[in-house]
Amino acid sequence: MILTVTPNPSLDRTYEVPGLDRGEVVRASGERMDPGGKGVNVSRAVAAAGAPTLAVLPLGGAPGALVAELLDAQGIEVAPVPVAGQTRSNIALAEPDGTLTKINAPGPELSAAEAESLLSTVGAQSAGADWIACCGSLPRGLASSWYAELVARAHAAGARIALDTSGPALLAALRMRPDVVKPNAEELAEAVGRPLATVGDAVKAAEELREAGAVSVLASLGADGQLLVDATGSWFASAPVETVRSNVGAGDSSLAGFLIAGGAGPKALASAVAHGAAAVQLPGSAMPTPQDLRPDAVTLTAEIPLDRALKEPVG
Repeated sequence: MILTVTPNPSLDRTYEVPGLDRGEVVRASGERMDPGGKGVNVSRAVAAAGAPTLAVLPLGGAPGALVAELLDAQGIEVAPVPVAGQTRSNIALAEPDGTLTKINAPGPELSAAEAESLLSTVGAQSAGADWIACCGSLPRGLASSWYAELVARAHAAGARIALDTSGPALLAALRMRPDVVKPNAEELAEAVGRPLATVGDAVKAAEELREAGAVSVLASLGADGQLLVDATGSWFASAPVETVRSNVGAGDSSLAGFLIAGGAGPKALASAVAHGAAAVQLPGSAMPTPQDLRPDAVTLTAEIPLDRALKEPVG
């Protein structure tokens, strides 16, 4: 069972539009509404794969009630933490060429009591969990050390932690030795404080995160593929994508695929890439089912192309 923690969940509305003309009326050709937040998306991807999952998240107001209702409709068990503020609502505009414009609300400010309640709920629900996936930004009211405290408590209880966050929250949590961290290229560059122009730059940055405390690093490099760096070595994997419809939740689907396949080693990396490649070809934040996956299309190697320039270099 994979337990997910989403400190700042959302109600996500995605509209498919022919293009964006500022100041004009834009008519959508398609729309969907999904429960959102990185941890929520991981739970949705795990459930779509037919595996058990439990989502722990703070919920408030009518949007929070709708998030819980949508998750229940997808067969996902929810352990809600009631909060006084309203759960945020986000909007995404997807264009035919794959361009995605996102408008993310800040979310409610959690009180000290609500922050502690969220931590204690994770502890109470974590018995029997194979992994705890802690994902996304921290809402107002939670200190950057909140994830570090969660990792410490989870490890004390014998649980394994996968962490997908960025900035000060990631750096603070590294010293508590999370079992897996999953940055994208931009987050990886931010963590080490320098640009990434090649695959080799990304490998070096991932190694530095391990030196700072991460047990393993699963790094998403966008269209270039994904890296896995751990104590036993490094691997690089990629898969072809015919048409990008939306990248919302693709990284979360990758993390779900990684954890479903055991959360370690090249087999898990191949599963992560297959799930991510399938997700970007689906509308909105739809998560792939086993029928959407093409594991045979994944290319996996330990001979990493260090000098290959990234298609999307980051500064």
